[in-house]
Amino acid sequence: MVERELVVNASTGLHARPATLLVKKASSFKSDLSIEFNGKKANIKSLIGVLSLGVVKGANIKLVASGDDETLAVEELAKLINTLE
Repeated sequence: MVERELVVNASTGLHARPATLLVKKASSFKSDLSIEFNGKKANIKSLIGVLSLGVVKGANIKLVASGDDETLAVEELAKLINTLE
């Protein structure tokens, strides 16, 4: 299992467009992927799940991956989150 903590810098947090990009990217990996925020956890491959967390700009989140490509998945998702505006 691989975990990584990040700060969301996107101006809208992880809403609509940024969440859609994140879900699309996450869906390309085999590993089980989740995101944690404010004590809640959601599957990153579920748009409804990601949106339900209500992640805002400046939020501290944790990415958790478990599976064959867990390290690559966390790396790529972290890179995507860090480049969102």
